[in-house]
Amino acid sequence: MIVSGSKAAGQDEMVAFARSRIADMVARHLGVGERGEQTPVAGLTIHGKAGPAEPTSFLYAPSFALIARGSKRVVLGNESYVYDESHFLLTAVGLPTIVQVLGASPSEPYYSIKLNIDLDLARELISEVAQYGPELATFGTGMAIGPVTSSLALAAMRLVDLLDTPQDIPILARPLQREILYHVLTSPIGGRLRQVVQLGTRTNRVATAIDWIRENFTEVLRIEALAEMAGMGESTLHHHFRAITAMSPLQYQKQLRLHEARRLMVNDRIDAGLAALKVGYESSTQFNREYRRAFGAPPKRDVAAILARSAEPSGTLARLP
Repeated sequence: MIVSGSKAAGQDEMVAFARSRIADMVARHLGVGERGEQTPVAGLTIHGKAGPAEPTSFLYAPSFALIARGSKRVVLGNESYVYDESHFLLTAVGLPTIVQVLGASPSEPYYSIKLNIDLDLARELISEVAQYGPELATFGTGMAIGPVTSSLALAAMRLVDLLDTPQDIPILARPLQREILYHVLTSPIGGRLRQVVQLGTRTNRVATAIDWIRENFTEVLRIEALAEMAGMGESTLHHHFRAITAMSPLQYQKQLRLHEARRLMVNDRIDAGLAALKVGYESSTQFNREYRRAFGAPPKRDVAAILARSAEPSGTLARLP
């Protein structure tokens, strides 16, 4: 299924202004040829692309992503999310995805920002706004597209503006992150993050299981132990796990293993056999078969293609957070 956030007619002038300024700031601070960079603001990364992009693997942490210029496709299981400058991407739990920047060119480069969500700050803020915030939305997967309002865009712009005044970051970054998070939580899709963060909800208990798999993805996965950890039956866990991640627990673990193996081969230049062992595979044949199914080519050919496209140091894949 494709979930699309298309451009809104007569977009708010303040949103357009904020997007333009964010794009200019990202272009200036990112530098020529770079695709992604951590900034001095904790959790904030800036991204740019000035040419055609192949689909690539990416593990999203809980985060808020805003496109200043361009559009992107994010594939999660059988779900495909396409969004642009008028919409933001909310990721409520860690999710392995395939991402692709659409239509970037030297004359129309792609620029975006991503802010990892401080879950402790989210929990604190939820308790403050619960008395008058909107009711929880019906839950879908842990990923959703929401509308960019002028308040949200301007808050994001002011956060990015801190890159020009690094002395202000220790004082102003956290209040601005709080403001962004408030607008996300009170948006039409804010209920998704609320259910993940709030203790005692089924979604939060499934998120505990998701976190365990992320931290122990090389280990043998025992569903009965995972269900006990989440405080629910195995069938209930499977149902809610798939609702959030679009995958079963075993499929989720497999995707984490494959994404990390790909990162190891690209960044550390190790061979496929060693990468397979490091991420928990006992059979190289099974690893090669599942890798090809996930990424469309055998490990050696896939990695060679990535290295050919990504000769610059910034072309490495993100480590599992």
